[in-house]
Amino acid sequence: MGKLVINSYDDFEKHVGEILGKSEWQKITQDQINLFADATLDHQWIHTDPERAAKESPFGTTIAHGYLSVSILAYHWDQIVEVNNVKMLVNYGMNNLKFGQPVVVNSEVRVVAKLRSIKNLRGLSKAEIDVTMEIKGGKKDAFEATVIFVYHFDN
Repeated sequence: MGKLVINSYDDFEKHVGEILGKSEWQKITQDQINLFADATLDHQWIHTDPERAAKESPFGTTIAHGYLSVSILAYHWDQIVEVNNVKMLVNYGMNNLKFGQPVVVNSEVRVVAKLRSIKNLRGLSKAEIDVTMEIKGGKKDAFEATVIFVYHFDN
């Protein structure tokens, strides 16, 4: 399944209520978790100490930071939708973020996106997208949320 191509507000609006697509599976590695810990100054052992996590964690290994999962959303969104003719895109917010299950190291995740709504606000387009980050083989999803983007289309 290729990217959905959006060239205008009208193109976007046609997809309200539809699943826009799914991203590719991405493996979450210990190196990635460690780099995120360095960037955010969050070095809690459950994320960064594989030996201790193997002994003490209920998961038997390290887990990704919840916000690491959220932070790779843009990468996955870019695999799902190509929005053209845009002067500017702004991350406006996120509603109803709920974590369902931790992402253990070496798990694979992907995002499923559904267009909840899009509104024209005096030339700006406010899109609300329901996103779910799935964990391959997981009983629950890593998280669900509604992401809000504001697009300023050229036309």
